[in-house]
Amino acid sequence: MAVYLRGMTDEETAVLTEAMLASGATLAWPQGLQVVDKHSTGGIGDKTSLILAPLLACCDLTVPMISGRGLGATGGTLDKLEAIPGFRTNLSLDEIRAVASSVGCVITGATADLVPADRKLYALRDVTATVASIPLITASIMSKKLAEGLDALVLDVKFGSGAFMKTVDDARRLAQSMVAVGKRMGVKTTALLTDMNQPLGRMAGNGVEVDESIEVLQGAGPADLVELTLELGAELLTAAGTFATREAALAEQRALVADGRALAKFREMVEAQGGDLDVPRARAGEVLVSAAHAGYIAAIDTEALGWAVIELGGGRKVLSDKIDPAVGFEILARLGQKVDAGEPILRLFAQPGSAAHTAAAVVRKAIKISDASPQAHPLILERIV
Repeated sequence: MAVYLRGMTDEETAVLTEAMLASGATLAWPQGLQVVDKHSTGGIGDKTSLILAPLLACCDLTVPMISGRGLGATGGTLDKLEAIPGFRTNLSLDEIRAVASSVGCVITGATADLVPADRKLYALRDVTATVASIPLITASIMSKKLAEGLDALVLDVKFGSGAFMKTVDDARRLAQSMVAVGKRMGVKTTALLTDMNQPLGRMAGNGVEVDESIEVLQGAGPADLVELTLELGAELLTAAGTFATREAALAEQRALVADGRALAKFREMVEAQGGDLDVPRARAGEVLVSAAHAGYIAAIDTEALGWAVIELGGGRKVLSDKIDPAVGFEILARLGQKVDAGEPILRLFAQPGSAAHTAAAVVRKAIKISDASPQAHPLILERIV
């Protein structure tokens, strides 16, 4: 509570991070490997990890991505990957090392050996209403990432209606805190402040986000998702010294998508973790949500859309809930877009029943239509080093 009320200096936060890191095992790698990773503070439709990990592995970087499950309205990377039949997200430390060494990338959950202090501290923060403390958030995130034995880390710190940090100022403070700790711990660390006032990409859910990630790896997919993924990749490729310039790093990633190497690497990772991409992923029936009147999409309560997915069964209300990978949504109208009365603005993928009606009502309330077009904002607002 004292930390929550009074804060911590960067040095104090780094000391806490180091102590938490030392509470468990850490991954060690052979000399000469460039080990990198990305962390996102979470948002609706954020599936960049699925695309970024194979892209980086194609560039001879090692990516031991320790990911999590859904937190609040935000979907979890592990839940998305488990929509792939057979995909294992509970690899041991030895298996993590083996897959990362042979494939170049692995995405899995944390083992009990990694940063056990974080689990105890988070449980305390949860019951004492001290979760929203920037120093404690920093130490929690950075201790888990630094346990991977990284040389470089990029942070995607989101702000807006679908982010944990609702304001740019709060997101900036968190980004600055994490970058400072990463550098003090000897890891090349940068952060991008990115807009989460609408879903990233078009799809949100589990199976549908895997499908959209594959679309990007095939050279298609939504422009915003492609842009953010490639920019995050460029941060790590330049930090690792693979490319001298951002432009060269972006060009190489586009080439890896164009010639199929990135998709082949994703398939290789999936197979190494027991998954089968060739088994069709189920998708629930469609329910269209239409505009009540003509106008411009003026605002989106993106967090509410995340809760709508959970209402459909695509996330957990309690830890024991089983996830339905077939549900989710596709957003059809973006901020600033002009729509006509009755025009579809969102497609729900929902099982028959009352949950679909509840989710549709949430969506209608979450998407605001007005007579005036809102001011446009860039997807990537700022880079913090």
